[in-house]
Amino acid sequence: MKSIYNYDLKNLEIKLTKLGEKPFRAKQVFSWLYEKRVDSFDEMTNLSFDLREKLKENFVLNTLKLVKQQTAADETSKYLLECEDGALIETVLMKHDYGYSVCVTSQVGCAMGCKFCASGLLKAKRNLSAGELVNQIMFVQKDLDKREKRVSHIVVMGIGEPFMNYPNVMEFIACVNNDKGLNIGARHITISTCGIAPVIKRFADEMSQVNLAISLHAPNDALRSQIMPVNDMFNLEELFEALHYYQKKSNRRLTFEYILIDGVNDTLQQAKELVELVKSMNAYVNLIPYNEVEENPFRPTQPKNAAAFYDYLKRHNVQCVIRREKGSEIDAACGQLRANVEKQRSARR
Repeated sequence: MKSIYNYDLKNLEIKLTKLGEKPFRAKQVFSWLYEKRVDSFDEMTNLSFDLREKLKENFVLNTLKLVKQQTAADETSKYLLECEDGALIETVLMKHDYGYSVCVTSQVGCAMGCKFCASGLLKAKRNLSAGELVNQIMFVQKDLDKREKRVSHIVVMGIGEPFMNYPNVMEFIACVNNDKGLNIGARHITISTCGIAPVIKRFADEMSQVNLAISLHAPNDALRSQIMPVNDMFNLEELFEALHYYQKKSNRRLTFEYILIDGVNDTLQQAKELVELVKSMNAYVNLIPYNEVEENPFRPTQPKNAAAFYDYLKRHNVQCVIRREKGSEIDAACGQLRANVEKQRSARR
């Protein structure tokens, strides 16, 4: 059976109509799911017994189980969650000045093969359903309910490439954005892609108010292809042509994510190349300290080099920030907690 969280309001109306119910019942069910945040269909007490039985016969509610949770002093929490088929995924809660954001995973594993990333240590197995994406948010929101706090922002930046799971990610956004759902505004939702150029154009046509972030990490094709194999499919010329199309359609500012790696992409010459690449765009650069991964040879850039890189960008009118590290005392790198638990599982077999 499908998770009921697979359905946005329109599709739930269609499904319930096929089950012999009036379309307005979908809004009632949505209220129980997203406003009251119930854990069982039996708690939906203003629905008839027959309808509750139909819901139990046709849908499942919660499809994720907590395996492990790590919480840092800055309130960053990493949740390792198990899907119904035993697959492990990660979801991260972060506290900011503007509220609480949740970073969700879009795939079990990742096929992009970025050399520095913990997510790619375990290869892609499958896409997550829209319901599994929504369930991540609901799992974290129910945890926040204990503190009377709410999720205010969503970033699809966890394990996997969201644009390789495009239909389910869009269905997920439709659910959490709906004013009968969690009512999280489109401008409070960000999707990060490593650069699937054709899907960026499709996204521009369909979801122009949702924010877009690009995992760039290198300012030229030679280096980017070395550390990000996706660049061999869609090089920087193709990527930036798609990004210009996105900005023309949306008039939204882009974010470029740039992980600073010692001796790899952190020189002043590379800062100069980066300026040339992005200077004509409405964008800012998010300079990210590298989180070390045991299996990878890369190390974080030296603080003096990070400062020099930042200063060069600022002097040349590129808006940028060095992102403050969060959760540094836990398995901070994306996919790291999952990879560690998977290794432990394998050792026990």
